[in-house]
Amino acid sequence: MDRPVRTIAGVDCAFLDGGRLIVAAAVMCDAGTMETIATGHVIRPCRFPYVPGLLSFREAPAVIAAIKRLGRAPDLLMCDGQGMAHPRRLGLACHVGLWLDLPTIGVAKSRLCGEHRPVGRRRGCRAQLRDGKDVIGAVVRTRTDVKPLYVSVGHRVSLADSIAWTLRCTRGLRLPEPARRADRLVATLKRDHA
Repeated sequence: MDRPVRTIAGVDCAFLDGGRLIVAAAVMCDAGTMETIATGHVIRPCRFPYVPGLLSFREAPAVIAAIKRLGRAPDLLMCDGQGMAHPRRLGLACHVGLWLDLPTIGVAKSRLCGEHRPVGRRRGCRAQLRDGKDVIGAVVRTRTDVKPLYVSVGHRVSLADSIAWTLRCTRGLRLPEPARRADRLVATLKRDHA
């Protein structure tokens, strides 16, 4: 990474009304304390149709709008979704990171593609996620005896730094705090909209 990381924002999104609306949220945290600094969200019509493998084209415009509502750009962005660990090597983290030119990490709860060896059961254990000969990410255990996360490069960050920041931001739960808080905000917004 080319500059110190003082702020990290997590982003997440979900669909409402049968996919006609999308809710996206961004939560910016202090990189040292994990205290929330700012939040931003949008609820807007979803204009891109569902196309397998192109989900980021549906999600990215709303996610970018939520990030812009933070008031300033974070030093690092964590997307609840894939980066390079995507069949087209362009998951949400790549798409948003490229658009905003921000260092971006993909942190996903499930695997879209690739294979990996078994991951040890303790926090910090990891295995390469490979698609053929290519390393496309890592499978990282963020909490002992809990399902691992699928971490991949989005933009302007190495895989080693992506893993390190994911572990550094995980405070006793499975998800890194910025992404977890964005997930919670999306759930609240969905509930309030119903």
